[in-house]
Amino acid sequence: MTYRNPAPTVDLIIELSDRPHRPIVLIERRNPPLGWALPGGFVDYGESVETAARREAAEETALAVTLVEQFHLYSDPDRDRRQHTISIVFLATATGQPQAGDDAKGLAIFEPWQVPTNLCFDHDRILRDYWQYRHYGLRPRIQQP
Repeated sequence: MTYRNPAPTVDLIIELSDRPHRPIVLIERRNPPLGWALPGGFVDYGESVETAARREAAEETALAVTLVEQFHLYSDPDRDRRQHTISIVFLATATGQPQAGDDAKGLAIFEPWQVPTNLCFDHDRILRDYWQYRHYGLRPRIQQP
């Protein structure tokens, strides 16, 4: 019997705490789907989601992050056209100068009003939820079918 299960992933909203307005780090993807994305990736077998989040941040941004909190879980079957994934999103802080690495073609630091519109996956929704949480303390609502 073959099981088809969603793949667990992590995404991080990394705030640079040593800069005014606490801008966030986005990566420009080297592999399809192309565009800007939150740092993140697949959880390896035998790895906790927290360890995966720290590893993906280091691989993609060269930053040692502090995980602040688990923000929300996103599981829409269509969030990644390659396969069904479930993403656990973490809020994290870091200091220093990030550098693109791993599968990142590029990397940039964005103030809230500068975030690009060509975001991959459902990262536009994740960031909308994050801005509402950061500015108004509103937690994301669970999507109803």
